[in-house]
Amino acid sequence: MSLALLFSPQGSQAVGMGRDLADASPAARATFDEADATLGWSISDACWNGPEAFLNDTRQTQPCLLTASIAALRALEERRPVAPAFVAGHSVGEYAALVAAGVLRFDAALRLVARRAALMADADIGGGMAAVIGLDRATVENIVDAVGRPTDLVVANDNAPGQVVISGTHEALAAVEEPMKGAGARRVIRLPVSGAFHSPLMASLAGALHEAFAAEVWADAHVPVVSNVTAEPITDAKRIRAMLGEQVRSPVEWVRSVERMRDEGVDTMIELGSGAALVGMVRRIAPELRGRAVNDPATLAAAVELLGSPVEATAS
Repeated sequence: MSLALLFSPQGSQAVGMGRDLADASPAARATFDEADATLGWSISDACWNGPEAFLNDTRQTQPCLLTASIAALRALEERRPVAPAFVAGHSVGEYAALVAAGVLRFDAALRLVARRAALMADADIGGGMAAVIGLDRATVENIVDAVGRPTDLVVANDNAPGQVVISGTHEALAAVEEPMKGAGARRVIRLPVSGAFHSPLMASLAGALHEAFAAEVWADAHVPVVSNVTAEPITDAKRIRAMLGEQVRSPVEWVRSVERMRDEGVDTMIELGSGAALVGMVRRIAPELRGRAVNDPATLAAAVELLGSPVEATAS
C-alpha cells in the first residue's frame, strides 16, 4: 500500500465538525484547545456550535477547517502510525498538509491561515466564483477566453472531470453563464464566497502573505507536498513558500495533483477534515484508487481498518 493524506477545502465546513472526534480522542481535543489558545478566540465553539453564518465567514472558516483537519490527523496518528508517500490539501487545506509534512508547526499555520483569511475577506476587489458542472476544462477555458480578458475571468479550480470552478468579476461571470449552458453545462452555480479567489484579481494579497510568511519558522518537508499551483511534489521549504504565495492568485490544479500521486504509485488516499469532498473528487479522477474520509469516530475506525498494519512510505 502507498498512502497519500489529503486535507479538506473551504466549502467543507459544517456546524458540529470535529466535536465527536474531540469527545472520543484526547489528541483531537488537545488540538482544538491549542487552536483556541493560539488565536485567542474559541475555534472549538465556532466549529461545534456555529452559528452557520459565523462559521461560513471566511475569517472563521479557514482557521476552523485547518483545526478540524489537524484534529483528524492527530486522532488517526493516535490510533496507528502512518507514513504517507505524499500529502496534499485543496486551497486552504494545503496549510494543513504543510503541518502534516513538518514544514510548519500547527500554531504557525494557524496564524498564517488567520492572516490569509482576513486578507481575503477584507480585499476590496469584488468579483466571485462559479462552479461549472458537466463541461471539461478545455471547453470551459475556451469559453472563458472568448468572453473575458485574462484579468477578468479565469479557471480557478480544476476539481474533477465535469467540475470546474471559474473566478472573476461579477460582470464576466454573468456574461459567461449562457455560453456555458449553450455548450452543454448542466449547471453554473455561483459560490458563496466574498471575492474572486484563485484569480489574478487576488494578486495584491501575495505581498502581504509573504510578509506574514517571513515571521514564521519553516522547515524542509519530510514528506513531499504536492503543490496546488504546479501539481509537483516539493520538499524544499523555500520553494514551498514561493508556491504558497502564488496559490491565492493561481488555479488549484487538483486533477493533475491526484493524477501525479497516482502515477507515483499511490493507491490509497485518506481525507482528513470535514466532509468528504476530496474523496468524491478522487473517485471521479481516478476511480481505481481507494479512498476514505476521517471526520468522526466511525470514519476514523473505518480508515484504521482499511490501513491495517502500519503503512510504509513507498512510491514507484
